[in-house]
Amino acid sequence: MLRRLQQPCRVVITGMGCVTPIGIGREAFWQSLQNGVSGVRRIEGFDTSDSPVKIAGQVRGFDWESELKPKDRRHVARTVPLALAAAREALDDSGLQHSDFTLEERRAFGVVLGTGGGGLAFTEAQYRQYFTTGTSGSASVYTIPSSTHGGLSSELSMAFGLRGLSHIISTGCTSSTDAIAYAAQHIALGRQEAMLAGGSDAPLAPGILAGFNLMKVMTEDWNDEPERACRPFSRDRSGMVLGEGAWVYVLEEYERARQRGARVYAEITGYGATCDAYHRVRLEDTGDEPARAMRLALEDAGRAPGEVDYINLHGTATVLNDRIETQALKVAFGDDAYKIPMSATKSQIGHPQGASGAAGIGAALCAMTTGIIPPTLNLDDPDPECDLDYVPNRAREGRVRIALCNCIGFGSKNSALVIEKP
Repeated sequence: MLRRLQQPCRVVITGMGCVTPIGIGREAFWQSLQNGVSGVRRIEGFDTSDSPVKIAGQVRGFDWESELKPKDRRHVARTVPLALAAAREALDDSGLQHSDFTLEERRAFGVVLGTGGGGLAFTEAQYRQYFTTGTSGSASVYTIPSSTHGGLSSELSMAFGLRGLSHIISTGCTSSTDAIAYAAQHIALGRQEAMLAGGSDAPLAPGILAGFNLMKVMTEDWNDEPERACRPFSRDRSGMVLGEGAWVYVLEEYERARQRGARVYAEITGYGATCDAYHRVRLEDTGDEPARAMRLALEDAGRAPGEVDYINLHGTATVLNDRIETQALKVAFGDDAYKIPMSATKSQIGHPQGASGAAGIGAALCAMTTGIIPPTLNLDDPDPECDLDYVPNRAREGRVRIALCNCIGFGSKNSALVIEKP
C-alpha cells in the first residue's frame, strides 16, 4: 500500500466557487464580507410559528433548478445543487475545461466534500410524505441513495465526468476542513493530480430545527432583528444561528498548475486534527486540544505562531465555544495571540455546519487576495474573557500572506488548516 510513496508534492488552490447566504459566487461573497453584510433573515420555506427560533443564514435568489435536469429535481437533497453550482464556478475559475478531459485526466481528478447533515433535510421530507399519505408511492425512488452522505460527491463526479476517488468526509462541523486536507494529502502523495474539495450543507428543515432547539444552542433573542443575531465574542451572545451554503475549491499539484499558467490563490501547507474525547457537544474548558490542532497545523507548515497574519475563527456565538476558543488561541499562540487579527465569518452567514471550514478558507482567500480582512459583526460589547483582536464590526486593510483557519465540531473534534500566499 505504501510502496509508491514519494517526496510530497506542493498543493495549491487554483479555483473557487460558492453559493452563500451573503452572495452567490466568489466575487459577491467577498464583496459582502468586506462590506459587513449579514445574510441572517427570517426562515423562508416552512412554517416556524411554533419554533422559538425563526431565523437562519439562508441562501436566497439561487436558481437551484437550473443545476439539475428536470427528472432529477425531486430526487436529490438541496446540498446537491448548492455543491454543483459552487463546483461549476470553481472549475471555470481554475481555467480547466473538464469537458475536454481525456480518460486519463478524468481518472486523475477526484472529488472530496465535507458535510455534516448531508441529505437529512431530504430524508425528513420523504418521511413526512410517507407518514402524511400512509404510502411510499409519493416518496422518491432514490430516497436511500440520496439520503446517504456518500451520494453527494458522486453527484459531482457524474456531473463533471470525474473518475478519480469520490469521497465524503463527515466529522461534524470540521467536515470540510478535514475534506480539504484529505484531498490535499492525496495530491501531495501523487495519488491524484487534481481535486474538487470543499463543503456543502443545507440543514434548514422543520425537524432539524426542532432538534437544534432541543439542544438549546441557538439564540432565541433576535427573531425581530435577525441581522444582529449572530454575535461571536460579544458579552450578550446567546447562541448560534443555523446557516447553509457550499464552498468548493479546485486543488492541484503545484508544478502542474504552474506549467499550465494557472492563477494560484494559495498553497495548503499545514493541517492538524485532534479530539478532546470529552463530550458529544461541548468543549473541554482548557482548550488544550483545539490549541494542539492549531499547533500541529503550524508545525506541519513549518511556521512559527508569530508568522501568521490572520486567523479565521470557528466563532459560533455560543457562550462556551467563544470563551474556550479564545483560551485555545492563547495556548496555541502565546503572546502572539494578541497581535494577530482574526474574525468569525459565522457572524455574517450563520453556521453552515459541515461546510464551515470551507467557508473559512473562502474568507481567508478574500483577505489574501484583496488585502481586506473581513470583520466580526455585532461585536458591540466584547466579553472580558474574549479579549483578542476579532476585527470588530468593520473590515480592515491588512497584508495577509499566511492564514490559519480553525474549526471545532460536535464530538470534541478540532481541525486547523494553514494556507499561504505563494
